[in-house]
Amino acid sequence: MPDPVQTSVYAIGAQRGFADVLASGLLGRFGKDPLGLARVTLLIPNHRAGRAITEALVRHAANGLLLPRMALIGDIDLDESLGALLDPLGEGEMVSPAVDPLERRFRLAAIIAREGAGRPGAQDPAEALRLAAEYARVLDQLQIEEKTLDQLDAVDVESDLADHWAQARDLFVRVGRAWQRELATQGRIDPAERRNRLLAKTAERWRVSPPDSAVIAAGITTAAPAVGRLLRSIAHLPQGMVVLPGLDLEMDDALWEAIGSPVPVTIPGEAPPAERPAITHPQYHLKQLLNAMDISRDEVQPWLSEPRTGLVADRANLLRSIFLPARLSDRWVTLAATERRTKGIRIIEAETPDEEAQTIALLVRQALDIPARRIAIVTPDRTLAARIIAHLRRWNIEADDSAGEALPVTPPGRFLLAVAHCLAEDFAPVELLDLLKHPLAQPGEGRLAWLDQVRALDIRLRGPRPAQGLRGIDASIGQPELREWWGGAKALLAPIAQFPRDPQPLSSVIAEIVATAEALSGQAVWNGIAGRCASDLVQQLLARTGSHDPLVTSTQAATILSRLMAEKAVRPPFGKHPRVAIYGLLEARLQSADLVICAGLNEGVWPQIPSPDPWLAPMVRNALGLPPLEMRVGLSAQDLAGALASPEVVLTRARRDGSAPTVASRFLLRLQAVAPDKDMEDAGTLALARALDRRMPQVRIEKPSPRPTPAQRAVRLSVTELDRLRADPFAFYAKRILALRSLDPVDAEPSAAWRGTLVHEILELWHKEDGLDPVVLVPRANLFLARANVHPLIKALWRPRLVAGLEWIVQQTLDNAESGRRMIDAERSGEMVIDGVKISGKADRIDRMPDGTLAIVDYKTGKPPSAAQVETGFALQLGLLGLMAERGGFNADTERAPITGSAGVFEYWSLTRHKDSETGFGYIDSPVLQGRRKSGLPADAIVPTSEKFLREALANWILGDAPFEAKLVPDHALYTEYDQLMRLAEWYGRQDGRTGGNTA
Repeated sequence: MPDPVQTSVYAIGAQRGFADVLASGLLGRFGKDPLGLARVTLLIPNHRAGRAITEALVRHAANGLLLPRMALIGDIDLDESLGALLDPLGEGEMVSPAVDPLERRFRLAAIIAREGAGRPGAQDPAEALRLAAEYARVLDQLQIEEKTLDQLDAVDVESDLADHWAQARDLFVRVGRAWQRELATQGRIDPAERRNRLLAKTAERWRVSPPDSAVIAAGITTAAPAVGRLLRSIAHLPQGMVVLPGLDLEMDDALWEAIGSPVPVTIPGEAPPAERPAITHPQYHLKQLLNAMDISRDEVQPWLSEPRTGLVADRANLLRSIFLPARLSDRWVTLAATERRTKGIRIIEAETPDEEAQTIALLVRQALDIPARRIAIVTPDRTLAARIIAHLRRWNIEADDSAGEALPVTPPGRFLLAVAHCLAEDFAPVELLDLLKHPLAQPGEGRLAWLDQVRALDIRLRGPRPAQGLRGIDASIGQPELREWWGGAKALLAPIAQFPRDPQPLSSVIAEIVATAEALSGQAVWNGIAGRCASDLVQQLLARTGSHDPLVTSTQAATILSRLMAEKAVRPPFGKHPRVAIYGLLEARLQSADLVICAGLNEGVWPQIPSPDPWLAPMVRNALGLPPLEMRVGLSAQDLAGALASPEVVLTRARRDGSAPTVASRFLLRLQAVAPDKDMEDAGTLALARALDRRMPQVRIEKPSPRPTPAQRAVRLSVTELDRLRADPFAFYAKRILALRSLDPVDAEPSAAWRGTLVHEILELWHKEDGLDPVVLVPRANLFLARANVHPLIKALWRPRLVAGLEWIVQQTLDNAESGRRMIDAERSGEMVIDGVKISGKADRIDRMPDGTLAIVDYKTGKPPSAAQVETGFALQLGLLGLMAERGGFNADTERAPITGSAGVFEYWSLTRHKDSETGFGYIDSPVLQGRRKSGLPADAIVPTSEKFLREALANWILGDAPFEAKLVPDHALYTEYDQLMRLAEWYGRQDGRTGGNTA
């Protein structure tokens, strides 16, 4: 039964802006006395509420005023502690100090690692810290609800729980008891427990000795037992008042009863109650709070007695109808017109999140044309908020984002993480260049010269990843000037370069990261608000000692630093637009604005899917009497109801997110079901937003066919470039005439060209220095790989294939020698002049056959060209090398034996596994027409045919004026590095109804 003593409990409906109505009531009650408001003690839930109430008081005060004293109840979810006014230190029995939250996390992680030896991830310091953060959150919930470990241990649900849940519960209890013993040793308590004790002491002190001035609790909705008892004591004070936000006093009794009482504790083994309360209803948690205060709704009065007419009454009726409990949803059929009015509400359904953000930015820009108009954008979707901020900058509008900027994306945070990742990846090219290119690396006058050298290093590190550590980088640098600069850069990286690779204390790793960051930035890393925030976190981590300073690898240290930084937000104190604010759901509570835009109204975003509890199964939570996780849905509904208090509201969503369709929020669907009003759809603003970035008239891109001048066409040719010239003249034009060279990516996978170059170098030295000694080829390859500037993993994966292919080459060379065929040279360069054009080439291998003719061999680390390609003139290398040999083109080097004779054998020696081979790697393929092969050319026709195709190509493109047409023969245009330059995707497949040019 409610207490018969007169109570002072008031309510402000959700359809009215809480902060503004509260400010009007405070000024009406205490504003006549200049010092009246200053004598008031105002209890508020968190800092955000204090800011909203302060701004409302300033708006409503005609003249200057002295603000009331504000005391924080403290929001554990927001990492806020109890305000100093409620901390009765020095009065009576002292309450033990609370343990530092970060220190608690590290200590809990150490206990979890010790007690949970068999739990996955418990021995990984980074994962143990994550589990400790979740453990602390659940522990806070238990303490807020005044549940003990003994009660948790007494819950008998083992027979109904899966093994992993039972083990998690048992581990939770063991860790909790160990934590209690550690706290007792140090004389400290948990933050939530300390808040409970301070609230209890405050309530008892005020009950015994009521304050001389007014005490008002405003905006508090937490139904925790300690909070409920404090609010009850305030309500019974002679000058005490409690003002509840969003409580619906006009809801009929049947609807109020249908919401239900708090979730009953389910006894294991017994049937659950027939009807569960409507825990997702926006009034449910307020009903819980009234029960905790032992006060009935009939005892609650309106904060301001104003006529309930017009928009306020219509909005209240609409909200009540939208959020009807499921058991009363049949009322929708009989709702009166007054309960369906949606005046002032608009709905915009965009196609994509970017279109949604564009539309919201346009709404803000339009609203700012009205003087003094305040706009609030409310969304739990941080990605959407970032898109909106970016679109607003089109008009130089910097929105005041209450969530701030995550520390890892600020320059200091990103710089520290870049140092950590560079250490963790042992100076891998991507991480190293990311660090050296960061704006905080060597700021000041020498920045431009520093960047010039970093760009030069970038070019050197293109291609496969070098060997690990700075030695791999050293081996990649050739130019003396760059090497000199690199010596100075290495000195700046010395703290992490010399750091041991085995696990070290976290504080030691952080200290080296900090030392490197300071050396590279010259202390600039600590500048500004973000720098100070990073400095505070770093100082906390450097203070880790003893068993609470875990041994971590560099990778684990980077993970820990990244996770801890992600929890820190940087909020600039000034410089943002004074009339545009972006709020999350927590920040938006108690706020008000002239235009409120509720964005991201999709299921899973608003309301968000409740995060599962990794420690306690739902059955355990229910048996213990903890609030169900689904209650957060009701809080989201209350947040939406508060946002709908504005006279003008816009609700937005995107029908698709990425490539997947989205589902509209249940709240939005309820609104459209209750009030199917087409006038709510704001198609005009959406169309205007689409037109804002409308595409220019499409320009038809034709296949490029440049015609350079004769002087530009006069270039030297290589025998390997004729294939490209005939199949894709534009690619030849871009490479040889425009001299555009494509760069390999940084840390790229080894390309076929890289592997081929390495094999050719090994075989050349085997011929020149080893005299084709079969014993030394594989050892030479191993030595070459050991020296090659390639990551060890790449070597390990490719070495077996390379060795198998080289062993096949040795055996094939021995077999040839027995039959009278011998190798006479390798990697022999030559040149010839055809029609006045110089043609150069290099033969991988030239053998002398028993009959005196030459065999031209081309080594391949991949699949060789087909005989059909040779026949049609798109693999001319072997034939042109044979032509060069017959013309004496390889005899320019007088220090090497001359090569004479005609070419009669043409072979590709592939080091790969043949599809029909059962003997391993390595096989020979020849374009010569033989056996059952249907394509190819006779051996004596390969050289003449190649010469014919060569002269045709020279006549057309080098000596003639033929256009360098893109993808002339698509089937043989295999190179793709110039496809973007030729804008291939814009024209390929539609040129004159064809898919390309001729095929011959």
